[in-house]
Amino acid sequence: MRRLFWVAVGAAAGVYAVRKAQKTLHAYSPSGLAERATGAGQGLRAFAGEVRDRAAWREAELREALGMEAADEPPLSPAEAAVLTEHPAGLASGRDLPDRARRTGTGSP
Repeated sequence: MRRLFWVAVGAAAGVYAVRKAQKTLHAYSPSGLAERATGAGQGLRAFAGEVRDRAAWREAELREALGMEAADEPPLSPAEAAVLTEHPAGLASGRDLPDRARRTGTGSP
């Protein structure tokens, strides 16, 4: 009876070791690595989407708290943003600013 018990324990340990080795080999095979990369990419996309949603929500909250209206115009172009970054004092006088920044007086979307 004792021998049968130890044979069963050995067989179970062997099955466990083989399954564990197969999982490890699959994890480091090209298809296993591709599956892991796909999962990580989806996770990053989901995280980026959540960050964008939260940033938009917070911006709306801040605009409301500051008494600013939501901008109906599209965001500034890179050239317009560069001009406003280089000459922030130009907002008051309206000189050296893109046309849209002069019209809104804020220079931000």
